[in-house]
Amino acid sequence: MKQLIFLFLYFLLIIQAQAQTFRFAHVTDTHVGGSTGAEDLLRTVADINQQTDIEFVILSGDVTEFGSEEELLEAKSIISKLVKPCYVTPGNHDSKWSESGNNDFVRIFGAEGYSFEKNGFLFVGTASGPNMRMAPGLVPREQMVFLDSILTNMKDPDQPIIFVNHYPLDESLSNWYEVIDLLKTRNIQVSLLGHGHSNKLFNFEGIHGVMGRSNLRAKNEIGGYNIVTVTSDTIFYAERTPGLQTKSVWIKVPIGLKQFNQEATKWPRPDFSFNARYPKIKVEWQFQDKSDIGTGIAISGKTAVYANATGEIVAADNNTGKTIWRFQTSGKIYSTPDISGKLVVCASTDQNIYCLNLKTGQQVWKFSTKRPIVASPVIDSETVYIGSSEGIFRAIDLKSGQLKWQFDQVKNFVESKSLIYEGVVYFGSWGNTFYALDQQSGKLLWKREKYSNRMLSPAAVWPVAAAGKVFIVAPDQRMTALDAKTGTEVWDSGKYTCRESIGISMDGKLVYIKNMKEGNFLAFSTSANEQTLAWECEAGLGYEIAPSPITENKKLIFVPTTSGTVVAIDKKTHQVAWKYKLSNALINAIQPVGENRVLVTVLDGRVACLEF
Repeated sequence: MKQLIFLFLYFLLIIQAQAQTFRFAHVTDTHVGGSTGAEDLLRTVADINQQTDIEFVILSGDVTEFGSEEELLEAKSIISKLVKPCYVTPGNHDSKWSESGNNDFVRIFGAEGYSFEKNGFLFVGTASGPNMRMAPGLVPREQMVFLDSILTNMKDPDQPIIFVNHYPLDESLSNWYEVIDLLKTRNIQVSLLGHGHSNKLFNFEGIHGVMGRSNLRAKNEIGGYNIVTVTSDTIFYAERTPGLQTKSVWIKVPIGLKQFNQEATKWPRPDFSFNARYPKIKVEWQFQDKSDIGTGIAISGKTAVYANATGEIVAADNNTGKTIWRFQTSGKIYSTPDISGKLVVCASTDQNIYCLNLKTGQQVWKFSTKRPIVASPVIDSETVYIGSSEGIFRAIDLKSGQLKWQFDQVKNFVESKSLIYEGVVYFGSWGNTFYALDQQSGKLLWKREKYSNRMLSPAAVWPVAAAGKVFIVAPDQRMTALDAKTGTEVWDSGKYTCRESIGISMDGKLVYIKNMKEGNFLAFSTSANEQTLAWECEAGLGYEIAPSPITENKKLIFVPTTSGTVVAIDKKTHQVAWKYKLSNALINAIQPVGENRVLVTVLDGRVACLEF
């Protein structure tokens, strides 16, 4: 009798274990829009549909190559052929080059994050950024709030969690430590990710991380994905070659009630201690906005204006930081406002350009377009100049909001703020092209088409000009001087590595860049007909990819970084005057106010006033 009871219990346990076991497909880095992305994904979808024991699909980012509406719709069309549920989060390729400011992804896929339960496990997926700015990844503030809300409201705090994000939970993600701290308040089992295009096991402070291979075929004939089997105590990963074979299990991840070993930390937490080296630098005021901020800040008198990712244009008192007014649009904003007199102009991804009363925030006029706008306006001679995501660049009357002229031959979309110099409008686009238009008529004067890869376009740089030359830097890590009238290349140099960050001195004699790799700050002569170094500062910037513009006042040059640090360089000594770390995220802009203050916006939603 005892043997019968034992056998009954044994088989009951087996049945329960089998009931708890489930399988899903982990697909990642599909890059639809790339050379083979769509074809590779179609093959994978057809293969998954034939796997009867796969219950759902996780697609962990870089769904598309550039995040365009066309690519997202194509990816959605392919994914819709799945006969199983598919849970999708965006990756950096979906958000960094998004012509819609990431609105199209939400519209087409429904959301950037998700949560669902399966056989007692809670799956939570979040977006990873960086949104519209070249920088390390950053789980957006709204997504952090979403994650916190999911974890806080769990009925069972010991329920096992599987987290999904495109990036590893390490220094490649600006706020990785905040994500880890949140996840460790609950029974986190594993983090699933992509980004690295290879099968790899990680340990994020005691949290297992599993990176899946890209779905792309790369140098092979066929791409692939992973089949994941979850049992009561183990997660098994096995790579699948669509239509051919499922390979042997390459990793087994034990799961259960977690006891985290803090000694497993590999990446030091952000260090703010060096701020103490510069005791004369004070934070006069600062606050945390309710969402990410992907814009610079404009100042007029006592009023400063910026915008945020919830679609608000915000005015604050630059002496106190107190909010004066907020104007709500219906799309995320990555457009830096510009101010002229009593009017402020800013664009939204809701397809509109807004002109507001600077004092009250009331709408003066609205100019509607056919596509989202992520470019920044520049006001000159009572005219607003701005590009869009529909292949159009416009000149709009500041007072009336009426169109003066438009140039409709822009390749791809415009992200930057244009330059007005000696009657000409200059700007780049994500279509490998840099344009010069007549300021009065919008007539094309010249264009430069040199970049073979769209990712190398001079589209994020805010150009500068002096001595009859226009200066640009681009993701090809080259610095270029063009003849302002003809577009002829005066010089083009890759001697000093750089990205899209550039600035110019008040007297127009020097043009500034920062090294991408060496961490130095450099000043070049604007009058020379070859790249001529005037001076160099060993600024200790580290690996620098922040596209934010370099600014200055009478005594100091202000250098933005990807690490949340403001660096000030003395114009006389050419040495670092001071550094101050506000955050661990990208500095969007440093706007001087008088001789001893700067206003700063940070991608993670922080706004601050530094006094020195």
